[in-house]
Amino acid sequence: MKITDEIFQVGGSEITSYEDAAIYLINFDGHAALVDAGCGRSTERLFKNIRSWGVKPEYIQYLLITHCHYDHTGGAKAVKEMTGCQAVAHELDARFLEQGDDMVTAATWYGASLEPFLIEKKLSLPREQIQLGGHHVEAIHTPGHSPGSVVYVAESQGLKVLFGQDVHGPLDASLLSNRKDYLESLDLLLSLEADILCEGHYGVYKGKNEVRNFIRSFMTNP
Repeated sequence: MKITDEIFQVGGSEITSYEDAAIYLINFDGHAALVDAGCGRSTERLFKNIRSWGVKPEYIQYLLITHCHYDHTGGAKAVKEMTGCQAVAHELDARFLEQGDDMVTAATWYGASLEPFLIEKKLSLPREQIQLGGHHVEAIHTPGHSPGSVVYVAESQGLKVLFGQDVHGPLDASLLSNRKDYLESLDLLLSLEADILCEGHYGVYKGKNEVRNFIRSFMTNP
C-alpha cells in the first residue's frame, strides 16, 4: 500500500503473515529503511513487496525497531542478513533482543523463540535523529507498552508521518509495561500533531483529526 510517494506498507497481517505487525518502508531516493520486521514467517513475500516499489534489498540501510515484541522483531535477523542493514532500537529494549528473551519479547505468546541479533545503534536520548540520504528520521522514546518503545517521525511530501506502531498497547506485566509511562507517551504523541499515523495493528490514519482521535481513544482505556 502506498502512503506517500516515499512511504509504503509492505507487511502486516493481511499482506505477509497473519501474525505480523505492520511493516513500513521508507525510501528517500534510494536510501531506504524498514520500520519493524514482522514475525519472520513470510520473509520471501516481504521482500517481493519491497522490490515491487523499486527498492532492492541492498538499498535498505536501517531496520528501525519500534519495540522488542516478537510480531515486530521475529523477522529482524533474516532482514539483516538479506540487506546488511543496521538495526536501531532503544537500549532499554535492545538487551532483550540481543539476549533472545522469549518472555519480555512475547515470543512465547506466539509459540516461538526469538533468535538473538545484534543492535548496532542503541538509542538512549529522549530524541535522536537518524540520517537517511539527505533526509532525517527522528526517533522519540515513548515508554509504556515496553520500557524501550520508540516512535519514528519523518517528513514526506510536506506531511509529518508518525510511525507509532503499538499506540493501542496492550499493557501486561510480563512485557514490563507501565501504565503511567504509557499515558504520558500518548500525551507526547498528541503534541506531535502528525498528519499521518502508521500504526502497527490498526492501519494508517490520515489527517490531523483522525490521528488525534485515534490516539485519544486509548487514553482512558488502554
